[in-house]
Amino acid sequence: MAKETGHIVGIDIGTSKVATVIGKIRDDGQIEITGVGKKADVRGMRRGIVSSLDEVAEAVKASVDEAELMAGHPVERAYVGVGGAHVRGFNSRGVVAITNRDRLITKEDVSRVLEGARTISFPQEQQIFHTFPQEFMVDNQEGISQPLNMMGTRLEANVHIVTGSITSLQNLGSVVNRCGIAVAEPVLGLMADSYSVLTPDEKEIGVALINIGHGTTGLSVFEKGAIWHTLVIPVGGEHFTNDLAVGLKTGILEAEIVKKKYGCALTNLIQEDDVVEVPSAGKKTSMVKRSLIAQILQPRAEELFHVLNEEVRGAGLEKTINAGVVLTGGNASLQGLTEVAESIFDHQVRIGEPAGVVGLTNIVADPMFATAVGLVIYGARIESREAGTKRKGGFFGRIKGAFKDVF
Repeated sequence: MAKETGHIVGIDIGTSKVATVIGKIRDDGQIEITGVGKKADVRGMRRGIVSSLDEVAEAVKASVDEAELMAGHPVERAYVGVGGAHVRGFNSRGVVAITNRDRLITKEDVSRVLEGARTISFPQEQQIFHTFPQEFMVDNQEGISQPLNMMGTRLEANVHIVTGSITSLQNLGSVVNRCGIAVAEPVLGLMADSYSVLTPDEKEIGVALINIGHGTTGLSVFEKGAIWHTLVIPVGGEHFTNDLAVGLKTGILEAEIVKKKYGCALTNLIQEDDVVEVPSAGKKTSMVKRSLIAQILQPRAEELFHVLNEEVRGAGLEKTINAGVVLTGGNASLQGLTEVAESIFDHQVRIGEPAGVVGLTNIVADPMFATAVGLVIYGARIESREAGTKRKGGFFGRIKGAFKDVF
């Protein structure tokens, strides 16, 4: 039987729920999920941003406690997902000369060119928390994924830089710290998602990943195995719920129940005589045609995907997403969403569920756990690489060093 060599913890703090996933790296290289915790109906978060430290910390503690109990392993440090409309992503380039006598590209040269790409101007209230290499160029030769030990006189790097609000990052770290947990690294939620729901082929030939959360929706575009675009907008599942509450003249909680139980974003999928019971804010209920629910939800879905499609087109990446679109996140399973997205993007669309792990797969095989599972996979790869090289410096060492002032 495979033995474990370490534990990795991912905590996804969303607008309406906190998910904690504990995994262990087995000696056969597989990641086994051993603990899962979820706290729904979270208060203290607004569109991916902490608005009440105490309330969010309480939710995180409840989620972590559940995962710890299931795994039989205490949580002391965790990779924490970062979302929210404060997140910004943009591309940059670094250029350095190779000055050593042998013209051999070293680790230091790679670090220098990445640091050069980070030397850019951005709003004072923002903090860089990711630098993702896209490709390297050696003496104008493009498409190089690893330039180490190659010969050349000039090294260039295209990178994708992700920034976040310093205040938001600090508050997120404070919430986790209040639970007695150290932040191993804040991780872009969309990047974590890509580790759990995208295949290597999809990331290589080009794919758009959309995470539809409760308060926000995130978009990322991958090609050649790297991330090329990031966007988070303050529109999510709660807006679908609010539309239903207004259209059905019911309360928010009741509308959320209706959305989850009877919601559909495409009227063509509903039979005209299909009638459902809708609760009101009081004790009375009413019978409503399910087609009416779809008529309310479909315009919101179309609006959301039109915004995201225009973003892809505006970035000049519409011909990049050859593998189509993958929807994930807690609100991605709404019936009809894939069909609406396909009609607007004119590409095939699928729902992305976490994969690539063993263990409690029956629990985490749900889009709502995409980020938390992805955080575990992301952390496992980094820590396995660091353990294998026994190196504290280098690229990942430099990137992690950027977090010390934030966490």
